[in-house]
Amino acid sequence: ILERPRPASALMGGLASAAMVTIERQREVWHPSSIKGERVALRHHQYDDLGPVRRWYRDPELARLTRYSLRPMSDEDIDRFFHTRLMSPEQVGYAITVRGSDRLIGSTTFSNLDADNSSTLFHISIGEPDAWGYGYGTEATELMLWLAFERIGLHRVGLSVFAFNERAIRSYEKAGFTVEGRHREAIVRDGDRYDELTMGILATEWRARHSDEG
Repeated sequence: ILERPRPASALMGGLASAAMVTIERQREVWHPSSIKGERVALRHHQYDDLGPVRRWYRDPELARLTRYSLRPMSDEDIDRFFHTRLMSPEQVGYAITVRGSDRLIGSTTFSNLDADNSSTLFHISIGEPDAWGYGYGTEATELMLWLAFERIGLHRVGLSVFAFNERAIRSYEKAGFTVEGRHREAIVRDGDRYDELTMGILATEWRARHSDEG
C-alpha cells in the first residue's frame, strides 16, 4: 500500500515544528527553566510573580539602593518591565526563591547581551527586606555567573552599583567581581553626592576561582 503524499503545507508544518523543538532545546541550554544552589533556586518568572514585583518596585528603600530615579513607578511601567524583561523568553531573567520553602524573594536578569563582544550587564534585587543579610543574593549571583560563563559562553559580566550600597558591594566581591572604575558624584541621595561604581568579572577569573575551590 502506497502512503499518500503529505501536502506541502503539512511538510512545512512538520519542518516548522522540528525547528521549534530545536530552538527550545537550544534555549534550555542558555536559559534553563531552573538553576538550583544550596540555599536558593532560580526559576523562570510566572504571572503570579507580578504582585510581589509591583510591591518591590514601589518600595522607597529598594529604589534608593538600586534605581537612578526616586520617582514612583506606575503600574503600567512596572507591568511593561515585567512582561518585556522578566517574562519574555528572549530575555535572560529569573525569579529567586528560597530552597525548601519556594518563597519568592527577588529577581535577577542579564541585559545588553552582546554576542559580538561576549559580554552582558548583570542586575539583581532581593525585594524582601527580611531576606537581606543571609547570603541569598551572593549565591544567586554565583548561579548567574555559572550560567553566563558555562552555558551562554560569555567572556565578561559587568554591573553598576552605588558606592553607598556597601552590602551589595560586599556581595559582588564575594562572587568574584572587582571594581573597575567609578562615575564620580553621579548619584544624589538625601542631599549628598555619591560615586557610581562599575564592577566586572571575566570568564578566566571565574574559572580560576572555581578551579582553586575544587
